[in-house]
Amino acid sequence: MSQERIDILERSLKREKAARKAAEKILEDKSRDLYFLTEELQKTNFKLENLLDEKSSQLDGVFENIVDAFVIMDLGGNIVKFNDSAVRLFGYDIDREPLNVMDLIYKEDVQYGISSFFDLQTKGFFKNYEGRIYTKSKQIKLVHINASVIYDKNKKPIAAQGIVRDITEQRASEEKLIESKNMLSALVLSLNSGIVLEDENRKIVLSNTKFCELFKINAKPDDLFGMDCRLASEQNKFLFKESSTFVERMDEIVEGKVAVFGDQLEMIDGKILERNYTPIIVSGKTKGYLWTFVDITLEKKYSLSLEAQKEKYSNIIANMNLGLVELNKNDEILMVNQSFEEMSGYTENELVGKRGSEIFPIEKDLNILKEEKLKRINGESNSYDLEVKTKTGEIRHWLVSGAPNYNLSGEIVGSIGINLDITELKKLQLQKESILKELENSNNQLHEYAHIVSHDLKSPLRSIDALISWIKADNEGKFDEMTLQNFDLVDTTLETMEKLISDVLEYSSAGSNTQEVEDVDLNTTLSDLKSFLFIPENISVNVINKLPIVRGDKTKFQQLFQNFISNAIKFCDKEVGLVEIDCKEDNSFYEFSIKDNGIGIEKKYHHKIFEVFTSLNKRKDSTGIGLSIVKKIIDLHEGKIWLESEPNKGTTFYFTIKKN
Repeated sequence: MSQERIDILERSLKREKAARKAAEKILEDKSRDLYFLTEELQKTNFKLENLLDEKSSQLDGVFENIVDAFVIMDLGGNIVKFNDSAVRLFGYDIDREPLNVMDLIYKEDVQYGISSFFDLQTKGFFKNYEGRIYTKSKQIKLVHINASVIYDKNKKPIAAQGIVRDITEQRASEEKLIESKNMLSALVLSLNSGIVLEDENRKIVLSNTKFCELFKINAKPDDLFGMDCRLASEQNKFLFKESSTFVERMDEIVEGKVAVFGDQLEMIDGKILERNYTPIIVSGKTKGYLWTFVDITLEKKYSLSLEAQKEKYSNIIANMNLGLVELNKNDEILMVNQSFEEMSGYTENELVGKRGSEIFPIEKDLNILKEEKLKRINGESNSYDLEVKTKTGEIRHWLVSGAPNYNLSGEIVGSIGINLDITELKKLQLQKESILKELENSNNQLHEYAHIVSHDLKSPLRSIDALISWIKADNEGKFDEMTLQNFDLVDTTLETMEKLISDVLEYSSAGSNTQEVEDVDLNTTLSDLKSFLFIPENISVNVINKLPIVRGDKTKFQQLFQNFISNAIKFCDKEVGLVEIDCKEDNSFYEFSIKDNGIGIEKKYHHKIFEVFTSLNKRKDSTGIGLSIVKKIIDLHEGKIWLESEPNKGTTFYFTIKKN
């Protein structure tokens, strides 16, 4: 082998060794890097495993502890997992009982549910699903659902998940809120006050019909929404008398940011509005302004009228001739008028705060005051006499009319007393009682005297009658016709004289109560009269309506009707005579009528016939006292008598008897 060949081989071997050494160096470096990389990867894998475990634990915690129901299902709608909230909502234990989402959907919402499930499959999600579901206990719940598809690492769908929120109570609350809002809107629209609600920029948010009416705005309340309130005020300021300051005053109120009530505005048409303002402040910031406008025209006029009436009656009270005193429930004097000051001798300052029972009454009347005070406390009005001592020590008699005093709530807060000084009246009353006693004694003496006179007058008449009878009997057949006629005339005159004496006695007692007062059935009285009065066959006496039962002297009522019926019979000139008795009743009186078809009475005699001894037709059986007796009996019963009559047609007498 040549040297050259050897050199070449040596050089090649040297290069190969160098290359191998370099390769070994590289391999050593790469091995060292690989070792460090492996160490780093092991550390990283360990961290990733820990992180994965941590995240898985966190997800499990979120799944279990999420407030809303969380549901996982396969792509066929079979429920795979519920969290605790889902179990509470639906009521199912899916570890023991299989469940498909279609079992939960409300029957009327099935189509909606299928459509949403289709969106989930095609789009991978759906949002804001709101529908009804059945729980295990068959309750119906309204739920809100957001759902999405779960993919594997190859983006292949493997399941679906959804968050289910029970909004049953929320929806019910929202509906109630809407209902309340609608009711409030309806209320605002129908209020009798004009309402304007502005936002913080003074744009109109709400108004009502009354506001448009008051401000003569030809638009609906909804049309004002968003309008600048200040601009609207500028346009309508000419409706008010103070138009130049109307807008400025509103700006001033708004700037003040303090509620204003009772601001009055006078319109050019005479109306008066009350303007009220309330700023709406939330968390210290002004969010709007509420204006209300009320038509107080009538109230203002009424108030002015009331003030005038109050002034009027205050003057009347101050100057009336009756003492007025106002007391509280403790009987303490609150107010007196001038007349009371004059009656008592005390000034108002001396009386206010004092108890009337401690100042005026004398000791013997204290019990009366206590009794009357109890009546007023119980709501009763009362009147009573009181003997009092004035400031000067003079004893006076007062008539006190007391009434409870009420507040606006209807509660008794005291009493009002009206006092009249009746001292002089008391003296007159005592005099009257004395005079009445004397009069009663005189009447009794007169009545007794009338009986005595009647007896004394009738005795000679009876003697004359007896004497004439004896003369006629002793001289029978001896007297001529003329003498006998004269004797008959004497008999007739004696009868007339005796009847006249009886009538005078009856008249003297007609105006006084000599018998005990009793219930008198006038139907029985008329029946008795018809049985003993002589009533010719051609005359009928009829009672039209049932007569009342009255209180009085039975004999006097018999005299009353007997005189009327006797006169009607006595002065009947018709072939068929008629007497009709009737009665009607009003609040205070019975009104009687006695109608006949006799000879009648001329109008000029209608008053004269009630005078004593007045007889229009001279008859031996008429003394002219009968109607005078009738009038006295009617006067005794506080009644009146009158008549209607036409000559030859008949007469109707009317009279009244006061009810007891």
